[in-house]
Amino acid sequence: MKQFFKFVLATMVGFILTSVIIFVVIFVVIAGLVASGNDKSVEVESNSVLQIAFNYSVTERTPNNPLSGLSFLGIESEKSVGLNDILANIKKAKTDSNIKGIFLDESDVTPAEATSEEIRNALIDFKKSGKFIVAYSEIYTQGSYYLASVADKVYINPKGIFDFKGFSQQVTFLKGALDKLGIEAQIIKVGTYKSAVEPYFLTQMSDANRLQVTSYLGSLYDHFLTGISQSRKINKDSLFSIANEMKIRLPEDALKYKLVDGLKYKDEILNDLKQRTGVDEKSDLKSVELSDYGKTDADNADDKKEESKNRIAIVYASGDIVGGEGEDNSIGSERISKALRQVRLDNKVKAVVLRVNSPGGSSLASDVIWREVMLTKKVKPIIVSMGDYAASGGYYISCAADSIIAEPNTITGSIGIFAVLPNMQKFFNDKLGITFDGVKTGKYADLGEVSRPLSPEEKAILQNQVNQGYDSFTKAVADGRHKTQAYINSIGQGRVWTGSQALKIGLVDRLGNINDAVSSAAKMAKLKNYNLVSYPEQKSFLNKFGLGMNAEIKSYVMKSELGENFKYYQQLKGVTQMMRTPQARLPYEIVIN
Repeated sequence: MKQFFKFVLATMVGFILTSVIIFVVIFVVIAGLVASGNDKSVEVESNSVLQIAFNYSVTERTPNNPLSGLSFLGIESEKSVGLNDILANIKKAKTDSNIKGIFLDESDVTPAEATSEEIRNALIDFKKSGKFIVAYSEIYTQGSYYLASVADKVYINPKGIFDFKGFSQQVTFLKGALDKLGIEAQIIKVGTYKSAVEPYFLTQMSDANRLQVTSYLGSLYDHFLTGISQSRKINKDSLFSIANEMKIRLPEDALKYKLVDGLKYKDEILNDLKQRTGVDEKSDLKSVELSDYGKTDADNADDKKEESKNRIAIVYASGDIVGGEGEDNSIGSERISKALRQVRLDNKVKAVVLRVNSPGGSSLASDVIWREVMLTKKVKPIIVSMGDYAASGGYYISCAADSIIAEPNTITGSIGIFAVLPNMQKFFNDKLGITFDGVKTGKYADLGEVSRPLSPEEKAILQNQVNQGYDSFTKAVADGRHKTQAYINSIGQGRVWTGSQALKIGLVDRLGNINDAVSSAAKMAKLKNYNLVSYPEQKSFLNKFGLGMNAEIKSYVMKSELGENFKYYQQLKGVTQMMRTPQARLPYEIVIN
């Protein structure tokens, strides 16, 4: 027995020592990658082409992740690039004498609508330099073609796919599955159009939801056709007819209707670019990828420009709104509130731009952030710049600003609140054979238990809480937008609007991008020279290494197993969050097909 314990102890010590050594080695390797990544500089040769290939996700800010896009320990880390860097690099390329043009080497991965709009407008501004833009793809989705349509020349592979058939949106309804499981979704909500809960108690769209989706989808589609019409100089009605009748079924059809300028293979495109840049056909094309372009010597030179004592702070609020700290891809009420307090108390910061890209989330967390926006507004100008989404809770945290700027295809509004509480009594009793019993010291001590249905009195209590939340929401919007609460209620009720529609009804002040918001903030603060600073500070990769790798592995495994069905897993995961507290969020994930 003594020998047995010695053996067990030796094994445990060996295992612990091995684990420590492996962890240290991994840590040193990653630290080396971080250090080498920070020091890496890219040289841009003369007569180069800036290559933009959206084969990565676009976030608001480029994350601090040296492993982005790399395979590490068998786990592939998804590459992402920040919109901030994309816009800055396109602007820099406009005046860089070494860059002769842009090559849009498009994939079927397309940023969301408002993000695409900002990139598209940056490309249009780039063309003012007289430099060329050439676009090529084997597969053009409607989103990728919208970006490509600004190019001087648009090419498609002779055997490629060109998708141009109009917009559609589909909602997944879960009531049938819940019925089979014996689970009842008990719905508490305010808002005729607040359709976030419809998938849990209906099997198809309500008339109100169908009306709002038809309205905002039509607005998005009209803007889409208008942009292509202006870039390709094709009548908008003709474009509508081409899509409506699906006249483009082969690449030759796209050429016939002048949506592309030619059918070419990749090697032919590369030769064309060589001719445009004066490079011999037998030599390699001189190019630099957009994600590397930010590491050039020209960029380092910009860092040496004279500092201004005046600053404009950009506070990034991106993702679901949650209580607590949150992460770089979510809006933690504590973290964002702290950032707003910092910029409010910093005398060097003369104005603030709150960049909102959020479908909403916790109504309580939204109110906490709204309070900090209100306090900041009393001290210095604060302008909201809306991204792809600034809806429900996303609009709640925006409404107190001095001015709100949105893209035409931003999804906003959705002023409403709801709560979902499942009744799983039949599921436990009939499906699993589980029953519950207990004691309580108060009539409502077990309110919220999922093992039984809500009583009428309990439903009334929850409905009153949601009603009060909606009243606070509409009052905040009415005060911020200088409207009556009755008017806000009439355009509220959970209804979703596009940026263009929101401008007409007074929910936003103008259409524009984040640069317009910065200019507006500078004008309000009467600044001519200023530096931009970003908040909240992004978490360093090493600080979030353990938690980040754990989440990365979980996400990787689920995506590998579920494939395209991963989105349904995310939707079900979101349901558990909605069951905790009243929510001010979009009806569902809006995906335009």
